[in-house]
Amino acid sequence: MSDQTVLVRPDAPGASLQRDMANAIRALAMDAVQLAKSGHPGAPMGMAEIAVALWAHHLSHNPGNPQWINRDRFVLSNGHGSMLLYALLHLTGYDLSIDELKRFRQLHSQTPGHPEFGLTPGVETTTGPLGQGFANAVGMALAEKLLAAEFNRPGHELIDHRTWVFLGDGCLMEGVSHEAASLAGVWRLSKLTAIYDDNGISIDGQVQPWFAEDTAARFRAYGWHVIGPVDGHDVQAVDEAITRSKLSDRPTLIVARTVIGHGAPNRAGTAKAHGEPLGDAEVAAARQALGWPYAPFVIPAQIYAAWNAREAGSQREARWQQRLAAYRAAYPPLAQLLERRLAGKLPEQFEATVSKAVARACEQREAVATRRASQIALEVLTAAVPELLGGSADLTGSNLTQTAATPPLRIDAAGRVNGGRHINYGVREFGMCAVANGLALHGGLIPYVATFLVFSDYARNAIRMAALMRQRVVFVMTHDSIGLGEDGPTHQAVEQLASLRLIPHLHVWRPADTVETTVAWAQAVKRSDGPTLLALSRQSVPFDEDAQRDPGLVARGAYVFREAPGGLAKARAVIMATGTEVALAVKAQAQLYQQGLAVRVVSVPSTTVFDQQDAAYKSAVLPEGLPRVAVEAGVTDGWWKYVRARGAVMGVDRFGESAPAAEVYQHLGLTVSQLVATVGEVVASH
Repeated sequence: MSDQTVLVRPDAPGASLQRDMANAIRALAMDAVQLAKSGHPGAPMGMAEIAVALWAHHLSHNPGNPQWINRDRFVLSNGHGSMLLYALLHLTGYDLSIDELKRFRQLHSQTPGHPEFGLTPGVETTTGPLGQGFANAVGMALAEKLLAAEFNRPGHELIDHRTWVFLGDGCLMEGVSHEAASLAGVWRLSKLTAIYDDNGISIDGQVQPWFAEDTAARFRAYGWHVIGPVDGHDVQAVDEAITRSKLSDRPTLIVARTVIGHGAPNRAGTAKAHGEPLGDAEVAAARQALGWPYAPFVIPAQIYAAWNAREAGSQREARWQQRLAAYRAAYPPLAQLLERRLAGKLPEQFEATVSKAVARACEQREAVATRRASQIALEVLTAAVPELLGGSADLTGSNLTQTAATPPLRIDAAGRVNGGRHINYGVREFGMCAVANGLALHGGLIPYVATFLVFSDYARNAIRMAALMRQRVVFVMTHDSIGLGEDGPTHQAVEQLASLRLIPHLHVWRPADTVETTVAWAQAVKRSDGPTLLALSRQSVPFDEDAQRDPGLVARGAYVFREAPGGLAKARAVIMATGTEVALAVKAQAQLYQQGLAVRVVSVPSTTVFDQQDAAYKSAVLPEGLPRVAVEAGVTDGWWKYVRARGAVMGVDRFGESAPAAEVYQHLGLTVSQLVATVGEVVASH
């Protein structure tokens, strides 16, 4: 029998000890928030018994190895209740000391206000923006399902774990939870269980006037198995509900009725318990009401012993390691592939594959839209990198993200996976990107997802969270400018590029041709310490056969695309451009030379990558003393740091128009003649 089929731990603590285990969570939450003079004690106090039921009876994990791949994933989507998670991690034996709990919400502690992935051992994802943790959990559960279908063999169920998520009213109000829940239902994620802390309170008070829908009915409509409501303060009732959830062939929502701040005599059940310290007097009164006589941050040895999961976790992982050894013996190539992917390493031939793809792009010299150049690159990459998992928000035929190696993913009514590697996410941009973050967090897959660039606004916070967590996710954003044309200003991206470049750790690429697009894709897939966004054109771009393309320099974010006629010594100015406007710069260079002005053309496929280069390289590309003119079909603000006061920027500081692309460019002044005139004026005034 696998660990996943064990329904209830045979040595589960008795009722009296379970009460003390729950109260230990309450006490730690009260004390840490009170000491910090900041935080949210209500949710940890209200969900303490739910935590006992799950963590003491069902959760398969190893505190001694938080990275064990077959561990259950636990997500606290209502991340403001972070002290619930920190208390559980500390009590069960993770490397999180009582001193760190005392440093709750303090500078450089391992216990920040909201859980942060990579900072605290045992934290699976960064939560706080409500609803996204739930969507991440959907991605984690999908990753488990896909990897199990790909790698498990009869008698060798190597990938076999569950995903658990706690969430509250706020998570369910956020639209992203609707998007993710709908997807989880059609994917039949039977190893996903969400436990809803139904306490009826948010910061503004009783939620009934603004949150009154039938949540259980809504989830049933999504195709979920719904249990409850159950008494969230009854460990046995929650335990039984969890046991039932593990038998379902669908994702499960357990509705647990609780009292926020349970145990605080005067603040329980009120908004006052939600987001502020209880106060010394109320903490003392809660201790008395709960029968908890211990000093702040003191946990008796017998309660620590009841919570400690290190030995059980170590044994659980040891049994799994035996299964892994048997799997290696029976299926050596599969085992090697799985371990490589779980380690986040790319195939040995990856660089050779990229070199061939770049060489092919140079040889074919195709004049295509960069979205099509992206698909050409993906055809090669998806065939060579099996962990690449694509997807689009109902725009597959426009985003061009599906390849011969990535047929559509389908999961039938019995939960069987067809082996597809391209997900139809539907019109759910935010949910799509948040689910992709969960896929990346799980490991073993490199997700890429796509929509129009203008709709990155729907998904922006999930993109930001990918950057905050430094996850390897590729966001493919096509139709990147006013070049979208007839669909007009509602669909024409203007400010999106500039705003996305402001997100720390997000690499933004806007390539100009097939070579730059291939290099951008290679860099995105290689990058293991953060996400990448590719902004790609709808309209075709020419392939300049005379450009100085060195893939190694392209990878540095900016390079000399065309040197000034006569060399740098003759150059009077530098034109900087990205994407479709590089062709504009090349035409302007030719006309300027006819007028006696030699200029260098610099392509800047990624300002965010170029900004990370050393000073010597930057000055080699953009020599001091030469005036600079930047041109891009977007807002101009971000370019002034390059051109400075004596340069100029040509862009679009307004919304677009509905017309054929060429007419929109002409109307908004993004023309060769205007660029020639602008460069002439800058040189004359320099």
